[in-house]
Amino acid sequence: MADFFLNYGLFLAKAVTIVVAIVVLLSFIISSKKQGGRKDSFEIKKLNKKYENIVNAMNLNMLSKSGLKKYLKEEKGKLKSLIKDEKHSEPRKRIYVLNFHGDIRASAVTSLREEITAILMVAHEQDEVFVRLESGGGVVHGYGLAASQLMRLRDKNIPLTISVDKVAASGGYMMACVANRIIAAPFSIIGSIGVIAQVPNFHRVLKKHDVDFEQFTAGEFKRTVTMFGENTDEAKSKFLEEIEDIHVLFKDFIVQHRPGVDIGSVSTGESWPGTRALEKKLVDELKTSDDYLLENSQHADIYEVSYSSKKSFMEKLGFQVQSVIDKWQYG
Repeated sequence: MADFFLNYGLFLAKAVTIVVAIVVLLSFIISSKKQGGRKDSFEIKKLNKKYENIVNAMNLNMLSKSGLKKYLKEEKGKLKSLIKDEKHSEPRKRIYVLNFHGDIRASAVTSLREEITAILMVAHEQDEVFVRLESGGGVVHGYGLAASQLMRLRDKNIPLTISVDKVAASGGYMMACVANRIIAAPFSIIGSIGVIAQVPNFHRVLKKHDVDFEQFTAGEFKRTVTMFGENTDEAKSKFLEEIEDIHVLFKDFIVQHRPGVDIGSVSTGESWPGTRALEKKLVDELKTSDDYLLENSQHADIYEVSYSSKKSFMEKLGFQVQSVIDKWQYG
C-alpha cells in the first residue's frame, strides 16, 4: 500500500509538472499575440491636494459657523497671496513619491524602471525622489536590477530618500543603501545582509525505487547541486563558494554607499528594529513616511507617480504559477 501511494505521488507530481508547463507555454503564446493591444499607463497624484482636502473636511465638520467663516476668509487670503507670489517666485521643489512593494522575484522592478525613466525626463537637481520601500528580499538578480534603477537617480545628482515603514531586509536593504538618506519607523525590520539558497533533494527516494536520473552538461560546473541527482562534496563546496562570493559583493556594495557602517558587525544575516538599525548606522533617522511627506508638503509640491500595465488573464495566471514555483525554489 505504501508503494502504491508513493508511486501515485510521483505520478501526480509528474502530471502537475506537465500541466504547469502547458499553462506557462499557453500564457507565453497568448500574451505574445496580445502584446500589441496592451495598455500601459501612468497615474500622477498631487498629494498636497489630498492633505488640503483632509484639512478642509476636518474643519468643515468641527468648526462652529463663525469659526468656519473665519477659516474660509483666511484661506481665501492665503490663496490670493500665493497666486501673487507665484508670479515672482522661483519654482517650488518637487518631490516624486514612488512605492516599491517587493516580492521574492522583485517583480515590482518592471514598474520601477518605467517610473524612474519618466521622472528623469522632467526632474531637476533641486527636486527629490522619495521611495516608500517594503521588501524582505528575494532573488539576487532581481534586487540587483532594482538597486541599479535607483542608481540612475544618483548618477543624475537627483537626491534620493528611501523610507522603510515595515521592512527592508536582504535585497530590500540592497536597494535602500543606495539612497542619500534612509528613514525608518522605530519598529521596522532592517538588515539581513546575507545570502541563502536551499534546494530539496530526492536522490535517495529515487534510488530506493530504482529510478535513474540522468543529467548531461558541458562545463565542469555548469550544474553543481541538483534536486534529483546525487550532490557530491565537490558540488556542494562549489555552490557554497558561489554563495560566499555573492555575499562579498553584497557587503562591498553596502560599504560603497554607506562607508560609515561597520560591515563586519552588520553582515551576519541578522535583522534589527529601526531603533537598533539607527545605532548601527544602517539608517539615518527614525520617522515614518507619513510624517516626512506631511512636513515637506509645506514647502514642496509632492507628486505620487505610479506605472501600471494591464495584463491578460493568461499573463496573470502564468505570473501566479511562476510565483508558486519561485517560492518553492527560493522560499
